[in-house]
Amino acid sequence: MDKSVPRGSVAGTVTPPCSKSYAQRALAASLLSSGESVLRNMDFCNDTLSAIRCIESLGASVRRVDDRTLSVRGGLSPRSDTLDVGESGLATRLFTPIASLCGKPITITGEGTLLHRPMNMMMEPLRSLGVEVRDGGGFLPIEVCGPMRGGRIEVDGSISSQFVTGLLIALPCVAADTTIYVHGAVSRPYLDMTIDTVERFGVKILHSDYSEFFIEGGQTYTPADLSIEGDWSAAAMVLVAGAIAGEVTMNNLSPLSRQADVAICDALVRAGASVINDNNSITVAHRKLSAFEFDATECPDLFPALAALAAAAEGESVIVGTSRLEHKESSRAEAICREYGKLGIGVDIDTDNVMKIRGGDIASDVEVESYHDHRIAMSLAVTALRSCGRITIRDAECVAKSYPEFFEVLDGIRV
Repeated sequence: MDKSVPRGSVAGTVTPPCSKSYAQRALAASLLSSGESVLRNMDFCNDTLSAIRCIESLGASVRRVDDRTLSVRGGLSPRSDTLDVGESGLATRLFTPIASLCGKPITITGEGTLLHRPMNMMMEPLRSLGVEVRDGGGFLPIEVCGPMRGGRIEVDGSISSQFVTGLLIALPCVAADTTIYVHGAVSRPYLDMTIDTVERFGVKILHSDYSEFFIEGGQTYTPADLSIEGDWSAAAMVLVAGAIAGEVTMNNLSPLSRQADVAICDALVRAGASVINDNNSITVAHRKLSAFEFDATECPDLFPALAALAAAAEGESVIVGTSRLEHKESSRAEAICREYGKLGIGVDIDTDNVMKIRGGDIASDVEVESYHDHRIAMSLAVTALRSCGRITIRDAECVAKSYPEFFEVLDGIRV
């Protein structure tokens, strides 16, 4: 599906979808619980649907109570020898260790761009924990056969924290204690989200500066009743739309959230936008925007939103952390450079892990590529609000990965 987005202003109030990162973690913990958990304020983007499919394959019974509520009866007892994770990188790295708790071969497979994303960081740590692994050359599909045991392992955390999250959720279920030594941990807020989630299900994890994690074995997940908070990653795009083209209020967002992308508020303030926090709602309004500097190393998913913000700011903005963009749904640094270049915005990527974006006017009647990357598509759509005419985004349906209603929301707040 191609989507044509015209120039326009925005004003209105929006409630973002639930955090898919929290939702997937809660679904995994519900699977490992003995009893019935209730998950409220759920939304069902493609990644969350993939996680639901995984826990059902691994033994959970899932019932939709209403449009926003799930009942999950846990119990790890695989019904299938295959886990289909769709295009979800988190589901891959989360459910591979959980599948490794089982004493039977299970193949983890996916689709689309995920098949080209590296998974080799999982292989040796899993083998060190007694898991038989057939690794497919470091890419999906991967076959694992447990049961996984505890011990002492080293993990490369410099590419992604997602596999560490999978280990942290799975290893409390083994009999022995485990110590994980993580080298170069990135996206630390996501590890905080993992620890917070398992605590809500009665499991404790200790760590020393995110480099050493201690997981006591033999712990038991207990069912929980919890509401999933709003997604700062999705909200960031709409908040940037308010900053560059009007005023937007977003509900169900806590500035105290452990989500990494709450940092968008800092970037918006640095750029000169008006940002007001009030009772779990955020209002962002347009003001004259100036170039800003921002370190996105711990929140790389913000890069596309930051690109839209920088393109609207006067001067050259500097964003640090491009090394974190290599193994996403697309090569995001190259995608931003190429597609924003088509729109008349200068983007430079240097060898020092830095992206420089020079703000300016947006060309009109240009066709741009999404690279089947949901965040690139949303970024270009937000930037189109400043064009002289309209921008056409190819394969725009990819927003369903995280925010299926994004274009309807954007159209709904046009004035």
